[in-house]
Formats: sequence, C-alpha cells, structure tokens
Amino acid sequence: MSATAYMRGRRRCGAFAVAMAIAATCSPLSAQQKGGQDLTGPYDVVEGWLRPLPWHQGWTFGLIAAVFPETPDRIFVLQGGELPDPRPRDRSPGPRSNADHRPTNFVLVLNRDGELVESWSRWDSLFLRPHKVLMDPYDQERHIWIVDDWASQIFKFTHDGSRLVLTLGERGVTGADAAHFGRPTDMAFLPDGTFFVSDGYVNTRIVKFDRHGRFLAEWGSAGSGPGQFNLPHSVKVDARRRVYVADRRNGRIQIFDENGRLLDIWGDMVEPSHLVVAQDQTVWMSDPTLNRLSQYSPDGFLMTYWGAAGAFPGAFSNPHHFASDSEGNLYVADYANFRVQKFVPRADADSRRLIGPAFR
Repeated sequence: MSATAYMRGRRRCGAFAVAMAIAATCSPLSAQQKGGQDLTGPYDVVEGWLRPLPWHQGWTFGLIAAVFPETPDRIFVLQGGELPDPRPRDRSPGPRSNADHRPTNFVLVLNRDGELVESWSRWDSLFLRPHKVLMDPYDQERHIWIVDDWASQIFKFTHDGSRLVLTLGERGVTGADAAHFGRPTDMAFLPDGTFFVSDGYVNTRIVKFDRHGRFLAEWGSAGSGPGQFNLPHSVKVDARRRVYVADRRNGRIQIFDENGRLLDIWGDMVEPSHLVVAQDQTVWMSDPTLNRLSQYSPDGFLMTYWGAAGAFPGAFSNPHHFASDSEGNLYVADYANFRVQKFVPRADADSRRLIGPAFR
C-alpha cells in the first residue's frame, strides 16, 4: 500500500470514528433501543390535554394560531373563533374568512390541565383573526400583546385583560407607512422597551418602535435578495441584540443588527415559520411543510430536529407557534389540527434537545 493510499484510509477511518463518536453522544435514541422514529423527540405528549370548551355542544375549537404559557398554570391560546362540532370533513388547512367561524372567544386562558379558566370574550369585537400573543419580558407590569394579522392591528392590554392601553394600526386597512401594517405577524422586544414588528403577509418589512409605540425606523422590501423578504413570519432578538427574521417563503432566516444592517443569512430551509431564541442562545424553528421543530447553534448550524406530519397525538399539521413554560413543558399551536398540544420532558431526555424558556 502506498503512503498516499494509507493516509487516505486513515482519514476515512478518522472521519468515521468522529461521526460515530458524535452519533454516540448526540443520537436522540439510546444504543439499546430497537425501532422507533423519534416522533416526539425528548418529550412525551400529553394525550387529550386540550379539554372541550365548557359550551362545546355544537361548537368546538377553530384554527389555533398561537399559544403562550405565561406560567405553567396560565396558558394563553389564540383561535380564529369557533367552528361547528363536528367540523366538516372537507376542510383544508389554508386561511379562510371568518364566515365559517363563530367570531367569539378568540382569546382563551387555560390551566395546566388544559381546562378553560378565562375567556377574553369582552374584546371579541376587536379581533378578526389573531395571530400571536406574547409579553415583553422586561415589562414589570406584564402587559399582554396580541397581533391580529387579519385586522392589521396590534393591541396591548393590561395583564388581567381589563383594559386596552394601546392600539397600533387601523382595523382592516393595510398600508406601509408609519401608522399602518400589512397583516403583521410577530413582535420582539429590547430591554428599554423598544420593539420590532414583522410585517408581514402583505408588507415585506421589519418595523421598529419605541416603548410608547412611536415609529422609529423600518427596513426590508419585496424580493429574494439579501435583506429582502417574502413573508417575514416571525421576529426575535438574542442576547447580542441581533434581530432574527423568519423569511418564510424565501426559505431562510436573516439576521440583522437592531438598526437593520444585515449580518448573516441561514439558508437552505423549507419554510421557517416561528422562531424561539432560547436562553442558551440556540435558535429553534418550526416548519409547516416538514412539520418539525429544528434547533440551530448560535452560528446557524443544524443541531437536531424532531416531529412528524399527521393528526395522531404528538404529530403536527402546521406547528404555527410554540413555547415552553418555566417547568420545561412545551406547548405547540397545531394550527390545521385545530388543537394545542402539551409535551412533557421524558425522564431520560437529553437536556440539549429540550426547548427551554425563551431568552428574556
């Protein structure tokens, strides 16, 4: 054997050994397990967690767009109104008008057992199809923010929902100026209260506001070039104040500084939908086509993923929004399956694959 052939063999063996070591360290399945497909990753699904609505006779959950576990016992859920029970068999998962929904009980609050404890029905007249619910993690008063993409508005409520304190945008009117949105999709916050809006299904921009809701700046345009967007569907901020944008129909995540200067692009994706920057600064992403949750390193390298398409417990049909509570439980707004699913960490779970609470 020549020295060159020997070295090639050594390199192949070395690469194989490294790969096997990585597999032994990071494989989602134990070496002893036979079979399996890692459908729910490091979690067990809590089957039947979402309880029927108390008034469910004749009506049931509609399309569920968002879930936000403020605490393990106060979990906000946004739905597009209620649907007849049973639902028609010919339903498709695409967006529709509220003509097939009963426009009520858009904002619900559940307890840890999936039971309804609050409905913000007194605000039903505000909403058309709410898209995201969240809280500024730096806000001592813990206001609740709701993004309604069909209304092209954003609402800020007191923590208990008793009072509406801020409205941005004009109901049902799309625009690309400082006072209007074009079906906005998500928000993210800085420590001083400055916030960003991904805008959205009609517009193709990120808009920056001060803590009082005053317009500061915007960036982005329609297209597939660097810094352009085709459905900016989620926006999040990391510990370095970098702004992550799920550029959904361009199949990529773009990263900017807080003033809109492009820093990086993570490409070769299918449909990045919702983003979570975890406390360890890894980035989690949902995908409505692959129906999986994927984790990326802070530098953009794929680390792990799990999930499967379907309607059985633990499977997804457009995991539109997801978030973890302080106990490590994961909640997924399973949009086209008309449900929220709750996942609990397995006792033997690899902690590196768990989706921790979001960074601040």
